[in-house]
Amino acid sequence: MATETLLVQICRLALMLFVTIELRPLRGQHVIVSLQRPSDCSVEQFFDISSLSCENCGPNQRRSTTGLGCECQTGYRVITTDGASITCLQCPTTKPAVTEDGFACIRCPESVSDAGMCKCPQGTVLVERGVQGNYLDEAKCELCNGSDPAFSVPNINGDRCERCQASFINTTSSCVCGRNILAGGLCFHSEVKIPSNVNPTVSFAELTVQSAWFLKNLYSSAAACLVFSNLTACQALGNMCVMNMHSFTSVTNDAAACGLFNTVFRSTAALGSTQDISYWRANLPWIYYGDQPGLAVRVLQTDPLPVGFSFKGSGKNTDIKLLAAVYNARGEFLRWEKIGGGNLQLCPDTATRLKAAYAFGTTYQQSCDLSVAELLRAYPEPLFYDVFMEFSKGEDRRLLPLPTLVLNQQYNGRLINQENMKNWYLTRRMFLVDTLSGREKSLSSVPKVIRVASSIKIRFQLVAGTQEGQVFPPLMSVSYRDVLIINPNTQTISVSFAVDYEMDQNEARMKTDTALGVMGGVAVLYSLLKTVSWKRRIASPLVDIETMLKFLLIYAGDLANVFFVITVGTGLYMLIFYKAQHFVSVLLPLPAQEERFVTYIGCAFALKTIQLLHKLVLQLSVDMFFIDWERPRSKGSRTIQATGEPKRDPSPVSIWRTYFVANEWNEIQTIRKISPTFQILAVLFLLEVVGFSNLALRDPWSTLERPSQAYIPPYSLILRYGLAATLWLCIGLLQVIFFTVIHERFVEDKIRQFVDLCSISNISVLLLSHRCFGYYIHGRSVHGHADTNMEEMNINLKREAESLCGQRGLLPNTDIQTFQIAITNRLRLQFDRIREPLSRRHGPSRLVDASSANPFEQSTRAYNTMNRFLGSVIDHAHKDMDYIVKDKLMLERVIGMEFLEPNDKSIFYNDESHSFSDVLFYGNEATLLVFDTLFFCVVDLGSQSFVLAAVLTYVQQTVFRLIRNALGRRNLANKTLVDERFLI
Repeated sequence: MATETLLVQICRLALMLFVTIELRPLRGQHVIVSLQRPSDCSVEQFFDISSLSCENCGPNQRRSTTGLGCECQTGYRVITTDGASITCLQCPTTKPAVTEDGFACIRCPESVSDAGMCKCPQGTVLVERGVQGNYLDEAKCELCNGSDPAFSVPNINGDRCERCQASFINTTSSCVCGRNILAGGLCFHSEVKIPSNVNPTVSFAELTVQSAWFLKNLYSSAAACLVFSNLTACQALGNMCVMNMHSFTSVTNDAAACGLFNTVFRSTAALGSTQDISYWRANLPWIYYGDQPGLAVRVLQTDPLPVGFSFKGSGKNTDIKLLAAVYNARGEFLRWEKIGGGNLQLCPDTATRLKAAYAFGTTYQQSCDLSVAELLRAYPEPLFYDVFMEFSKGEDRRLLPLPTLVLNQQYNGRLINQENMKNWYLTRRMFLVDTLSGREKSLSSVPKVIRVASSIKIRFQLVAGTQEGQVFPPLMSVSYRDVLIINPNTQTISVSFAVDYEMDQNEARMKTDTALGVMGGVAVLYSLLKTVSWKRRIASPLVDIETMLKFLLIYAGDLANVFFVITVGTGLYMLIFYKAQHFVSVLLPLPAQEERFVTYIGCAFALKTIQLLHKLVLQLSVDMFFIDWERPRSKGSRTIQATGEPKRDPSPVSIWRTYFVANEWNEIQTIRKISPTFQILAVLFLLEVVGFSNLALRDPWSTLERPSQAYIPPYSLILRYGLAATLWLCIGLLQVIFFTVIHERFVEDKIRQFVDLCSISNISVLLLSHRCFGYYIHGRSVHGHADTNMEEMNINLKREAESLCGQRGLLPNTDIQTFQIAITNRLRLQFDRIREPLSRRHGPSRLVDASSANPFEQSTRAYNTMNRFLGSVIDHAHKDMDYIVKDKLMLERVIGMEFLEPNDKSIFYNDESHSFSDVLFYGNEATLLVFDTLFFCVVDLGSQSFVLAAVLTYVQQTVFRLIRNALGRRNLANKTLVDERFLI
């Protein structure tokens, strides 16, 4: 036993070792099978769905029609079968045929078919079993009785008699149509009022197809509808008219689908109407509204819906409830279907986004590209929709039919629904995809062309002046597109679905035009007034071409303000009233209606650009001069022997004070009352981060945050502009208030600091923005000298702080240092004569050599002469060029014009508001702010991107600032003899 056990263990170890050695190469190998299809199998093979391969059939067998099994060959019967396999035996010569079930052999009374079964003559049925189910030795061919009272014919399988179709009995009192008309399995009397030569063609965009569906069913459907009032046939006839896009002609015997439908409609007038609707004939589908002129206007714009819509409050009602009766192509009613789950929207999307189309007030747009192959698979036959709008009156549920406008509909070859609304033909029924009417040879063939509803739009129109949210019946517009089938797998078609809301904009347009006319007229008068003021300031009484050009430039700026006020007011009005309304009374203009508004914005921007460039040119051509009041000290640094007595040479006046004042002027040329960078960042933060941009969406909701899965409607240009412009102006206004009230008072006021610097530097500034008008900053030091050391400067400032010296004003005992000046023509001529060498001078870029010394000396003399001349004028040293100081009248300040002309004496107007900043960016903040607003909005409207608009606005501001700095520095150097190299 021990020996046997040991032998058994040794055998087991050897077996395990063998298995390990033999199976080791199999580890990690992939299992691979060959791909075989049912079409790859031969006649003697079938496709085994278990092994997914071709297997051989048994003896005396062949592949079945499905290819997934085997059947007995002709002349062989089935002996046994277990569901997976069969056994076949050949029939004897005495019984050569096989019964229809394949399990027995039988003799035939007539001939044998190619399939080896008995075949009976037409009108008879084949009988192979007795009453008890036993097989007969010989089959029988029994004749069906086609006369009264049986009226029987063989059924479709030919194995039993059944009652023939009622149309045969009603027409011929038998089951034989005879000389009558046989069509679609129905028998019609030869005198039926339907032309037998019907037109089965369907006209597509690129070709005309003789439709197999129309050829088979058009005449029979029309005749059965007319003669027998067959409800399904009437629906099928209506569907064929819809597949022809409701097109018809005025010819009486029109044999096309819609022509036949109209023939039946006219012939059944005695049947009356359905649902008390005259266009809806009894037993017929409702296809057309009627052909009366102007009917569309009466249907769409006469009676509002008996329900109102509201956005907020306890009576909130924003649900658009649509219901559709759905039919198939054969005219069978399928179901009532609630519209809202994407059944009218071909583009796939989430349920939330698809449902958003039916929230009142939300402008909905959906578009995509669909594969033609997918459409062929998804829509083997078209479905037809009669769409209604559902509303409730208590417990009573009512339906309002939705009129449909088929844009492809033709009447006598004209696209009638693309003309004036008075010529429209409103219809009812529509479909999404038609892959049936384009089949030419047979119903099972691939269609030559398919027709797709490429654009579906539902439009609501608000009742004018409503305060209860009333709207007129909505209109569904459908545009079909034909696709010629070439390669379905690569072909695509663009489809879209939209829901729009509109209101009559004529009243708003009239108010806008009225405001534009009135304000434009006021702008003309104001521009004329400013032109007159300009003429007086340049001392030119003549009206010439230059005057007309100046008027146009001034009017451009004023008209830009008019357009800006109107557009911002309109945008803000729509933003507030549309988003805040409870009952719907205001709707946004359609994108096409916004073009006029966008045109106004473009005009405002173009005109404001002209105004800004005009102001920029004026600022870069201002005449200016720095009057240095400093005089040489009596003590000098060196002595000169003359005539035996020692004399001291006075110390020269330092030019560094002038350079310093010039540099400060150069720095304040482009300062503004706001921070442009903060302005851009703040607006962008509110729009994109906080979410204010969501207020510009074309829906009534005022929420700033939208869920990621929610539908986001398109933006309204009016709301987008109104929102962006309002935010920009509000933030700009807040900045102006902050800098004016807080920053300039408690932190830094660069304009007033410049005036103080002039006083400390003992330098006055003369600015001539016009030929005889400008500004004067009186900087004459009350201490007499400014070229001094730190100790003396601090002492002087302390004395001034303690009121131990005179005041800084031009007049004694006054503090007013800034003035608007209107100078005489005589003073201006003298100024130009002295300045002539300065105007010819070009500042050197490097040290001048000896050859240029003479022009430089001339400019220096001209500068000294101008300095002494202007100083003497301020000191009243020239009686013929004297001046007076006075206050401006309130009206003069308001209209910006001086009533007195400086004929004999110049006039210095006290100016505590430091209006000399008008020649700087600082004094033109309103113009710059409006221009920046328009620039930002125009870029955004063109790109639909606030970020891009912010970036380009920053670039624009930088470019204008650099231009103003560079050219302003050059003008400063040219006009004041300050070398440009010292302007840093």
